[in-house]
Order: sequence, then C-alpha cells, then structure tokens
Amino acid sequence: MTIKMMITGGTFDKEYNELTGELIFKDTHVPEILKLGRSRLDIKIKKIMLVDSTNIKGSDMQTILEHCKKSKEEKVVVIHGTDNMVDTAKFLGKSVKNKTIVITGALRPYAFGNSDGSFNLGSALAFVQTLPHGVYISMHGKFFNCDNVRKNKQTGDFEEIIK
Repeated sequence: MTIKMMITGGTFDKEYNELTGELIFKDTHVPEILKLGRSRLDIKIKKIMLVDSTNIKGSDMQTILEHCKKSKEEKVVVIHGTDNMVDTAKFLGKSVKNKTIVITGALRPYAFGNSDGSFNLGSALAFVQTLPHGVYISMHGKFFNCDNVRKNKQTGDFEEIIK
C-alpha cells in the first residue's frame, strides 16, 4: 500500500527567522521526520503549498481537494495548520468519498525540538492505514470524523462535538 502525503504548511513546518523574529517557511521537515522515525512505509510526498492556516482561502482548499481527488492512492495524509484544519476537513469531507484522508499538524514547530508534530504524524500514518474511507483529523493520538470535531481555542486540544 502506498500512502500519499500532501504538505500544505502550518506550524508543523515553520522555522524561526533570527533576523526578523518571525516564524517562516523554508521547506518541509517530513522527510527528516520519516527518516528519524525509521518509517518503512511506502510514502509519496507532494508539497502543495507552505501556508499558515490562518491564511488558507477557499481557493487553497479547492487546490487541496483537487490534489486529493487526482491522487491514485486511496490513503492520503495531509499536513495542515491547526487553526483552520477543521474547515479544510469539512470541505474535503463533502466531496471525497472513495479515499481515507487523515489531516494532521502541530501546535509547536518541529524545528523547535519540543514539537508534537512527530507524534501526530506517526498517529496519522497509523490511522490512515486502518480507518475506513472518509475524512478525519488526527491530533495527539486521537482521530475525529471531519463533521464532528472542533479545536478548543483555550486548551489547543481537538475534541468531539457533543450533540
């Protein structure tokens, strides 16, 4: 089984610019994380964009959707910023029915050394292999259906919506 991994940005791939004091994008850290984790999975990495999710627009979500639909692989992991992750998941969930898509990210940049990104990526890779077709969010060892999740802005946790 081949897994398609799509990189869209978010805190996961940010780095600190010492000259400006800003968080910036240079490139994705995913290949390094997979190497350090000794991953033996067949993964095809596709960098779509490097965007902070607070800046994700409808056209960006459409681009992610098109890449998901065009992917030959039925198993897809999307690295995404956490601020608008739920919006993108719901958007994809309306149109993608024949694939398993797991969206994940990080609350702290991988480059900072104390990131949750590696754990979240490993969890997403396990979930994408075992969950049925659908769109999910995976954060901090849990998975959520795309239509029943929210980010708690006070705690930073993703949680199921109690109906």
